[in-house]
Parts: sequence; structure tokens; C-alpha cells
Amino acid sequence: MIDVKEQQQYLSELGIRLKTLRLARNDTMTVFAQRLGVSAGTLRSMEHGTATVQIGAWVKALWVLDHLDDLNGVLAHKASLLEQARMPRTRSRQRASRRA
Repeated sequence: MIDVKEQQQYLSELGIRLKTLRLARNDTMTVFAQRLGVSAGTLRSMEHGTATVQIGAWVKALWVLDHLDDLNGVLAHKASLLEQARMPRTRSRQRASRRA
């Protein structure tokens, strides 16, 4: 199980990436916060990796930064070992046809 320090590390790294992308767009904190529809304080909390920021603010940030598709893999269905075993196997190699 992931502990609190690991959770905080993930959030901090996410906040750093958010800040890096904001600065790459040359947006001030105030302007970017307005684009997200949040206060500058909320944006500051996001960039510092505060755990209490609502997920909606993060979704808006991903949308503004054109990274919303990155959420598609979150909580996506993963086939169990039994499901994988039941899947039909595909051939991994194909032989070339014989030439005359």
C-alpha cells in the first residue's frame, strides 16, 4: 500500500509538471488561474501538490493544457490473468510465401 509520503511525492511531481507547462506557455499565475476558473491560491496549491485541491480543477488544467486524453488510462479496465489466458492467441510470426 502506498504511504502518505509517496502520495505527497506524486502530487508534488504533478504540481511541478503543471507549473513547468504553465511557464512554457508564458502564462502568469493570475492569467492561468482565470483560464482554469479557479483562484490564484488554488493554482498555487495545485503547483505545490496540495492534496485537498478538487479533481475538477485538475481536469480543467488538463483540458487547457491539451492533456485531457491523458486521463483515459486512469482506472482503465485491466484484464486479469484468467481473462488473458482465455483470450485467443494470435500468431506472432508470419512466414514468407515460397517463391518459384
